[in-house]
Amino acid sequence: MTTHTLATADADIAYDVIGPLPTADGRPPLLMIGQPMAAEGFGSLAPHFPDRTVVTYDPRGLGRSVRKDGRTDHRPDVQAEDLHALIVELGVGPVDVFGSSGGAIAGLALVTAHPGDVRTLVAHEPPLIPVLPDAEAAERARARVTEIYRAKGSNAGMAAFIAMTSWQGEYTPEYFAAPAPDPAMFGMPTEDDGTRDDPLLSDVSWAVSSYVPDAAALNAAPARVVIGVGEESAGVFTARTSIAMAALLGQEATVFPSHHGGFLGGEHGYAGKPAEFAVTLREALDAT
Repeated sequence: MTTHTLATADADIAYDVIGPLPTADGRPPLLMIGQPMAAEGFGSLAPHFPDRTVVTYDPRGLGRSVRKDGRTDHRPDVQAEDLHALIVELGVGPVDVFGSSGGAIAGLALVTAHPGDVRTLVAHEPPLIPVLPDAEAAERARARVTEIYRAKGSNAGMAAFIAMTSWQGEYTPEYFAAPAPDPAMFGMPTEDDGTRDDPLLSDVSWAVSSYVPDAAALNAAPARVVIGVGEESAGVFTARTSIAMAALLGQEATVFPSHHGGFLGGEHGYAGKPAEFAVTLREALDAT
């Protein structure tokens, strides 16, 4: 693995290349992107593609990538331009992309803005609030997480986030009537850690989950777009957004092993099934 920095006017983007460039067999590199997860989150998945050159990166303002624009918000359209610049820097033509969560949304924005950059995009569980029938309630649920985080810190905020993302079905009055969950229910400390700038729990990433996908542009692009959903996610927020997004594209979501983080190893505390996940990802990338 080699690590590089792509300097743009607004950010210095850190990225890693695992394998040769140009690729040994002429196949496009496989770019793995997350949000707000950085490159390290793909440490268990990337080794399952020893025959591919894999590229990972830290989105601007996260991990090793330093912003120079004075901003703290995260926007899919901005990330799409960073990804476009990275693909141009690689100099190997269209790439395959695996995007997880907010990274899946950045991938959709990339295909929309630069359709020639991507051969196949596998977008796994994009948390797209606007595609839901209960979008207004989902926005309210998201705001509730942020309000709890601002009032009580990361542990309480994460407990609220877990409750939101594990809720079955649409956000009903019963959801909003329930008291804020106790962090101890999830094995977390109850004290306030003092932080208020978490990209997952604050409002700096709301533009990601508020992104409105352009289904017509995605369907017209030369890139093949595959929407993925975890088999253990049935009924919860990101499964509902994935199924709805797939329907917008006239397809059914491809079922992947495990959950929202199904590609993660045990070192992340939210272990999935990375070996099994990689098999399904390979099939999705290689399908015609």
